[in-house]
Amino acid sequence: MSFPYSTLMVQGTTSDAGKTTLVAALCRLLKRDGVRVAPFKPQNMALNSAVTADGGEIGRAQALQAIAAGLAPHTDMNPVLLKPSSDTGAQVIIHGKVRAEMNARDYHQYKTVAMRAVLESHRRLLAQYDSVIVEGAGSPAEINLRDRDIANMGFAEAVDCPVILVADIDRGGVFAHIVGTLACLSESERKRTIGFVINRFRGDISLLQPGLDWLEQQTGKPVLAVLPYLHGLFLDAEDAVQAVQAERGAFRVIVPSLPRMSNHTDFDALRAHPDVDLRFVREGEAIPAADLIVLPGSKNTRGDLAWLRAQGWPERIAKHLRYGGKVIGVCGGFQMLGASVTDPHGMEGAAGSSPALGLLDMTTEMTGHKRLQQVSGICAFADANAGATVSGYEIHMGISRGAALERPAFHIDGRPEGARSADDQILGTYLHGLFDTPQASDALLRWAGLHSEHTVDTAQLREASLDRIADAARPLLDALTALASERT
Repeated sequence: MSFPYSTLMVQGTTSDAGKTTLVAALCRLLKRDGVRVAPFKPQNMALNSAVTADGGEIGRAQALQAIAAGLAPHTDMNPVLLKPSSDTGAQVIIHGKVRAEMNARDYHQYKTVAMRAVLESHRRLLAQYDSVIVEGAGSPAEINLRDRDIANMGFAEAVDCPVILVADIDRGGVFAHIVGTLACLSESERKRTIGFVINRFRGDISLLQPGLDWLEQQTGKPVLAVLPYLHGLFLDAEDAVQAVQAERGAFRVIVPSLPRMSNHTDFDALRAHPDVDLRFVREGEAIPAADLIVLPGSKNTRGDLAWLRAQGWPERIAKHLRYGGKVIGVCGGFQMLGASVTDPHGMEGAAGSSPALGLLDMTTEMTGHKRLQQVSGICAFADANAGATVSGYEIHMGISRGAALERPAFHIDGRPEGARSADDQILGTYLHGLFDTPQASDALLRWAGLHSEHTVDTAQLREASLDRIADAARPLLDALTALASERT
């Protein structure tokens, strides 16, 4: 099958309208149909990221879309990644590498440079693939962000590509979202918007038809598809933590919802485990009793340490350990377990040093070098678990030193990695994705006290979900093909 669009862009009326899943669905469908397709997001702002085969860093959502297309993630798929380190500043990553730490005003001026990187990556993808499916960011109707825009219509205008607009009916106000978004666009931008997708619909479609007819009459543009609300999907989140978490198994794992938490997708496998009750504990919430506490990654380790103290976590962790509970620290959470975290050059905020939790005999110093690497190895903790395979990726700034590292958690490519306390109640590691390998996940849960007959295979769950969203999106692909035929 041939696809009539060399570049097609998916934009949304709001954040979380379904852009990421729609791009992934189209990539999976086109791959099935024999089209060489690649995903692309010009600019992403997210704290969930992935390490690419070419040794760079991109948004986690684009790594998911690459899997949907049957490709290894590459930095050209997300040439500009912004990782917020505060309410006004972010780390700017260009073509997978850290370029600078900028505030919002400075980055706005930098966008002309960033656009050159975006267009370079798009050209390279077009030279390699039959079609590029592009994901916008947020909404194109943000008037204050339209100047020098590289994420939505600014990109679409620069490469002269058609746009489809997706809106989430489950939020309510879907017709106002669509009509209002169009009203905020320029005439040329409205012309390149070729149609709409209404996402997450549940109910009787016949009751929606009058609204669809009205929308097409008002805008002169077709509703290309109404996609169903699909329950139980297992897909990597771009950024937001799942708001509602159903109680599942009896083994409780709690994670502090840090203000600058990064790569919370590390815990997706636990969320899917039938014997695990995973809970993110937000600001102001009572900290419940648990079998396992996991400190997640952080984009601002010292800032999030201060938040932990203000929320009473050090005292709660100390009590948890006194009663025999286990603690795991991942990346920034690993750094927090030591005696101190020092940032002499202000890599993650104001320069300075902060006392950490003092649970592992080690210290961490932030450096300008960011380690980005896909890794694999074996577990080194507890004799019953030693030798279990693990794979994951490292994304961190900072070097940890101390006696605790002499008792590693893993052996990675022949080198010791991570640390364990002498009483074996505390484990720290720089590895993200450590629960995604079934053997390692089972071993870690056994170490923490859960002996289960269930094993969660995240890769299998992800593939099944990608196939489900692709099946649901088939009418959209057919409508796009038909629309292109009508226009020619």
